[in-house]
Amino acid sequence: MSTATYTVKGMTCGHCVSSVKEEVGEVAGVTNIEVDLATGLLTVDSDGPIDAAKIVAAVEEAGYEVANQ
Repeated sequence: MSTATYTVKGMTCGHCVSSVKEEVGEVAGVTNIEVDLATGLLTVDSDGPIDAAKIVAAVEEAGYEVANQ
């Protein structure tokens, strides 16, 4: 099992959190997603290492930006 964390910019409400969870959840191999609205912290658990670009693309598809990428 692998865990990665990202900082998501632009989320302002619970709907934002849901959108990010939905898009990231579609990435193959992802087993659990936690999003902290207050800090913007996105924690992704997966079966194995996942290419960060796939997570970044999913966050962008939801309409938000990953900091420091």
